[in-house]
Amino acid sequence: MKWLNEEDIEHIAIGASVLGTGGGGDPYIGKLMALHAIRKYGPVQVITMDELKEDHWIVPISGMGSPSVLVEKIPSFEMLMAPLVAYEKASGKKIDIVMPIEIGGVNSLIPVAVAAMKGIPILDGDAMGRAFPEAQMVTFHLDGLKPELVTIADEKGNTVTIEPADGHWSEKIARSITISMGGSSIVADYGVTGTQAKKSVIPGTLTLAKKIGEILKQPRNGAVHPIEQMLTLLDGHQLFRGKAVEIKRGIEGGFTRGKAVFEGCEENNLDSCVLSFQNEHLLAEINNKPIAMTPDLIAVLDEETGMPITTEGLRYGARVIIVAFPANERWRTPIGIETAGPRYFKYPYDYTPLEILIKEFVPS
Repeated sequence: MKWLNEEDIEHIAIGASVLGTGGGGDPYIGKLMALHAIRKYGPVQVITMDELKEDHWIVPISGMGSPSVLVEKIPSFEMLMAPLVAYEKASGKKIDIVMPIEIGGVNSLIPVAVAAMKGIPILDGDAMGRAFPEAQMVTFHLDGLKPELVTIADEKGNTVTIEPADGHWSEKIARSITISMGGSSIVADYGVTGTQAKKSVIPGTLTLAKKIGEILKQPRNGAVHPIEQMLTLLDGHQLFRGKAVEIKRGIEGGFTRGKAVFEGCEENNLDSCVLSFQNEHLLAEINNKPIAMTPDLIAVLDEETGMPITTEGLRYGARVIIVAFPANERWRTPIGIETAGPRYFKYPYDYTPLEILIKEFVPS
């Protein structure tokens, strides 16, 4: 995947939506932006971790805010570029490479569009291995790095530059600014050298997203269903099969928060499932007992097509298969669990790995 073509973009959009655990923004919007940028400005080169030079300057670019707002307020090319222009001006450094801050939904493809416009490569990796709702929930933070400089832009031409004390303050200040900007913004933060990136970035996640998309897009004529193939690739598990019967969803504090309730069918016909989300799916409970929890990944797939469904795209009556995958090992460390585990989001559980919860689960 040295250069991204239009088919790659299609596949990454699907795979990133799976890894985005319901969040990261609408992948369809990201796909349209990336495709349009490539057609207008030319193809995008992909750089792998082993191709990085020590002095390369790499900056993540992403959308911040509620995914529900982003659907109504699609960023322009000018809005996408503004944070990078401000970042270079404030830092005095030329950006060599951009990267996704998370491998989820629109935030996997915003950097593709920016790379095409700026004529620079994109890094095959991200700082989460999934999508998380808050700015400090990145591997840079786990390694003790702070965002020395953060630039934020909106569609009205406003650009704000901040120098936060640490990742937590970056989240608080940038989130407040984003709310003032109408609930959606574009952000550049956590600029790192090639040396720092090699230590902190989770490698190969764009390639992984592409593989997932290829699996789910293939014809349904094989002996093994594409969902089963994807679960094998990600060492994942099917948690539940059922129908959405209740969805409570609203915008609160700059996030899309809520719960979705499902009644079971077929092998789960006596079970019920509740998903809790804050932009991303963070907790799955079956029959009032946890079956998967953050930082492990939880995804909702359309039962018929296998396509991922985002938290804002989930509708009453949808027939779904709920799956889960182990998080990258960086998130299963004490600092990873402290940063993005269930207690951080005020869920009443200590983190238990997916593979243990699956073994303990007894269906009704």
